[in-house]
Amino acid sequence: MTGLVRRNPPRVAPYLAARFARIGVATVHEAQGRRGCLASHMRPIYPGARAVGTAVTVSIPPADNWMIHVAVEQCREGDILVVAPTSPSDAGYFGELLATSLRARGVVGLVIEAGCRDVAELKEMGFPVWSRAISAQGTVKETLGDVNLPLSIAGQVVHPGDLIVADDDGIVVVRREEAEAVARASEAREAKEAATRSRLAAGELGLDIYGMRDALARKGLRYEDA
Repeated sequence: MTGLVRRNPPRVAPYLAARFARIGVATVHEAQGRRGCLASHMRPIYPGARAVGTAVTVSIPPADNWMIHVAVEQCREGDILVVAPTSPSDAGYFGELLATSLRARGVVGLVIEAGCRDVAELKEMGFPVWSRAISAQGTVKETLGDVNLPLSIAGQVVHPGDLIVADDDGIVVVRREEAEAVARASEAREAKEAATRSRLAAGELGLDIYGMRDALARKGLRYEDA
């Protein structure tokens, strides 16, 4: 912990982030070589949550949410706050009041590897959160952390300005420098899946669409009539 706040890091451009608006986390993950997924213990606090935004990163002490308040000032429209404690903590760092403050600055959601509370209120206001836990336990404001430094969270490293895509399936991070290439690959995968979906809906089998039969036979798969 250094107590450092880095201002105005470069971010994925809004027009580029918008290309991910309707693309699912699973598609983005596959399109970038099955990289970037945060651990599966990070879950949305209510069904149907979705957010695409540029990361403002926050490193915080256990059970202390002071630096989240500091980070609010650094947020811009289209950002998503990405928060991790330096040691495991399921305390309820975040709730309705902080969400109200972030919403006023155009922040689209929160990813936090710790606890969240005020779930009913957050759902009612439509502010999406992905968290490790839901907990009413409060926090203090005593110790400094960092804002907009590289952050280790749920098995991934997130740099400020990276793109975060989050939905019911989980969360994936797209490196800022790779966002254009990943957008193209994700759009191509979406088009391919749409064509495959039509063929499956028409009754074709995945065995034939994906050319699986020869490979299965080489593995020794046999059919026998009853």
